[in-house]
Amino acid sequence: MTPVTGLAGLTTLRVGGPARELLAPTTRDELVRTALEVWAGGDDWLLLGGGSNVVIADDGFDGTVIRTVTRGIDIALDRDGHHARVRAAAGEGWDALVAATVDAGLAGVEALSGIPGTVGAAPVQNIGAYGQELGERLVGIDFLDYASGEVQRLDADELGLGYRTSALKRGRAGIVLAIELDLDAGGWSAPIAYAQLAGALGVEQGERVPLADARRAVLALRASKGMVLDPADPDSVSAGSFFTNPIVSESFARTLPAEAPRWPVVAEEGDRLLAPGQEVPALASAEYRVKLSAAWLIERSGISRGFALPGSGAAISSKHTLAIVNRGQATAAEVVQLANFVQTRVLSEFGVVLHPEPVFVGVAL
Repeated sequence: MTPVTGLAGLTTLRVGGPARELLAPTTRDELVRTALEVWAGGDDWLLLGGGSNVVIADDGFDGTVIRTVTRGIDIALDRDGHHARVRAAAGEGWDALVAATVDAGLAGVEALSGIPGTVGAAPVQNIGAYGQELGERLVGIDFLDYASGEVQRLDADELGLGYRTSALKRGRAGIVLAIELDLDAGGWSAPIAYAQLAGALGVEQGERVPLADARRAVLALRASKGMVLDPADPDSVSAGSFFTNPIVSESFARTLPAEAPRWPVVAEEGDRLLAPGQEVPALASAEYRVKLSAAWLIERSGISRGFALPGSGAAISSKHTLAIVNRGQATAAEVVQLANFVQTRVLSEFGVVLHPEPVFVGVAL
């Protein structure tokens, strides 16, 4: 049991008031036992990993904070030699796991290099970047279920994974204890699926490169946007991307300026050739959905890099408009105020509601 005066030092945004109590069990068994004891006591509780995707109120949290600090990575090569199963404890740093898989010559999550936070938080958010998403490689998780108090094995298809979301984020309470991934052996990356990353590597989309090269390129790209934790970079004092890229109907997207970036969420149906007299098959029942660029919308709504409201310690990153940074003395209230201003500007200019990516504790937009 460790008393704390504030949670700001446990978050990458460096905001947050005191917690009544902080517990940090170091083994899986201790984590399970601690959680069950806290739950049985009926106290309000908060699970905290790397603190990279959370905004905690200035008043803090009037309850028990359980920090996930368990460690352990196990890599087992399949008999065919082409695949490997990787298990990692929830308290491992996510980037440490990626580094370990790259060092082992395993492909599938190398484009997720540099993402802060812990392994246990990764499936909650279904993290993704540069053309890869955790859900593509996640086999399952070990989960301590709040409702039953039992440790369960949940397969990936039971988690309701979607774009930066999951059933865990949408309300299924409990604690991720470990995750299991299925990765490819061989030392070469998965096909490069993101144009910006392909450009940085000097290859065409769909090509493969040595894993170490892919990781270096991703880290460099993220660092150029202030998205790699670095004590020397003030723009890295953030919660990462603050807003998700909006997903809208194709018809709505057509109302936006022609230059607005957009990507189909699913591949459109190709042309179909019918023989004379053949019955015309039914068209897709649902309208196509497209993903927009939140950064583009923010910039075109008049909010530039480095923008701050008068007298506020919170600002838009000087490197990337998707990040809200703490310039040194920001409060959670100031972060929320700036986020709300961004939402209002984008809604007013384009009619698009930006949804925040971080988890809010004691505050709301």
